[in-house]
Amino acid sequence: MFFCGLILAAIFVFSGCATPPKNQKTSTPVAVEPAHSEIIILREGDIVKISFPGSANLDTTQQIRRDGKISLALVGEVQAAGLTPNDLQDSLIKLYSTQIASKEITVALQSSSFPVFVTGAVVHPGKILSDHPITALEAVMESGGFDYATANLKAVKIIRNENGVMKDYIINLKRVLDGKDEKPFYLKPSDIIYVSERFELF
Repeated sequence: MFFCGLILAAIFVFSGCATPPKNQKTSTPVAVEPAHSEIIILREGDIVKISFPGSANLDTTQQIRRDGKISLALVGEVQAAGLTPNDLQDSLIKLYSTQIASKEITVALQSSSFPVFVTGAVVHPGKILSDHPITALEAVMESGGFDYATANLKAVKIIRNENGVMKDYIINLKRVLDGKDEKPFYLKPSDIIYVSERFELF
């Protein structure tokens, strides 16, 4: 019996009493914060649905105009571009506070589109409205493609307004058309794609 007691005591000691050392990592799950979704900023061309649960006759679906505004019953012109849907919702609740009994108004973005402009040696220069991420090459193709008789595919200029400062980016679209490994250049709202002519100096 004494011998058995010694064996049990040894097992107890070597098991460490089930307490992990201070530096030992345990299998306790670590909480991972969910990724923040991208903030939606309304812009010209976006279509918004505005609902008034207490006054359904005021419900409307409108496209934000080029001046960034929409026109609503009872309150008139309202700035929408540059706001988030929640910001516009809060603004409308204040504007309608004396017009309707219910303080409940909802704003939902139904579809989003943004303009880019293509000019220079392309078949149909002008404005393109896109409702999805679009590359410089795709925008050129939407404009009918290059004027291959004159276009300089190796030096296509992207003109972009960044915080009030106009910046230029020069990209080589010939490498893309040749099947070379080039990272796509995605456009931002109101970018200008200028396809220069061969031998033209910027």
